Amino acid sequence: MPLRGGEGSFTAHNAHIKTILLLGSGALKIGEAGEFDYSGSQAIKAFKEEGKRVVLINPNIATNQTSWGLADRVYFLPILPEFVEQVIKEEKPEAIALSFGGQTALNCGVKLEEMGILKKYNIEVLGTSVDAIRKTEDRAL
Repeated sequence: MPLRGGEGSFTAHNAHIKTILLLGSGALKIGEAGEFDYSGSQAIKAFKEEGKRVVLINPNIATNQTSWGLADRVYFLPILPEFVEQVIKEEKPEAIALSFGGQTALNCGVKLEEMGILKKYNIEVLGTSVDAIRKTEDRAL
């Protein structure tokens, strides 16, 4: 689905979404997660171009995602369900983006779903669904 333009645009189908919570990749290791920092920063820019408020959780202060002025609000907290729920209570996002934080964000998203937190706060998952994440993680399939 294109991010802009006409009836099929992100904005047209998601006009009710004002605030998006994006889970970052957390600590970077050599050869791991750098691409998620870049894709996450591009996602923040794209969401903001669509007029959405973006809240980021990323404990790593040395990333592109956490650059001053990129996200509307940045929380330097661990990407764990208990911390994410506190941010959800404070910021009240209508949607969450899990696909830009690598395995850390995917694992947290699955846990948030299993704990009923996403349902409790009526938060829509943008992009890959939690069910699809579970299926891709199931090595038995």
